[in-house]
Amino acid sequence: MRLHFLYLLIVAHVVPVMASQRVVHVIVAICDNEHQGIVKVPAGIGNGQKPSTNLYWGSGYGVKTHFNRSEDWVAIECMKPTVPHILDRAIWKHRDSAVYLVADAYDGRNIREATEDLLRFASGAAPEKIVLGGTEILAGGGAQLIAYVGHDGLMDFALDETFEQVGTSTREAIILACISKRFFAPHLRHTGAYPVLWTSGLMAPEAYTLKAALTGWVRRETREAIRERAAQAYDKYQKCGINGARRLFATGW
Repeated sequence: MRLHFLYLLIVAHVVPVMASQRVVHVIVAICDNEHQGIVKVPAGIGNGQKPSTNLYWGSGYGVKTHFNRSEDWVAIECMKPTVPHILDRAIWKHRDSAVYLVADAYDGRNIREATEDLLRFASGAAPEKIVLGGTEILAGGGAQLIAYVGHDGLMDFALDETFEQVGTSTREAIILACISKRFFAPHLRHTGAYPVLWTSGLMAPEAYTLKAALTGWVRRETREAIRERAAQAYDKYQKCGINGARRLFATGW
């Protein structure tokens, strides 16, 4: 009887861990001096067809480099998607939880496709099954959190398609781009996703802000706590003053 009781205790602890697997899918529209309406950056980090040195991917504060250097995230070997305009993919597992992070580097010329995929995935459409060794995860519309890093393309072009929510489950979204709340809100509402973090002003969408926000998300902190983490990180690296950083980031509608 005692052994049976101990077995039940073990199962009670194991099942929630298995059920807690969550996936973050990050779409990175890599910086492109030629094809995006941005303030020009040095050519070496502004080539939208070369992710390895790009400002938002391969440079020091690019998503791939910054998360590879993090002690909290463990890189997992993966294959690049066959979609031509996705130039690179990186996947990490959080060291202390069952959270997986999938990040895709979109060709800078294809920022429209990156924007559309953000909304498509946020709506729950186009789930993607990824097998990592003996583990299967769902990215794309199957992820619980969809994030975007890069220039706000909606400042340069309009979208004709509306991305309506698929099914009854909802996702969360993080949009790290200039003035993203104003430009993305009309589109994001249709998807049913909840905006955990977005911006009210101009910003540098480097990876330290995303990493700080994900720390709170992984720990299931409140959305306001996630916003505060983002503001603290942004002020630390940008030296803009904490009050200014807090005004920059918003959560919710």
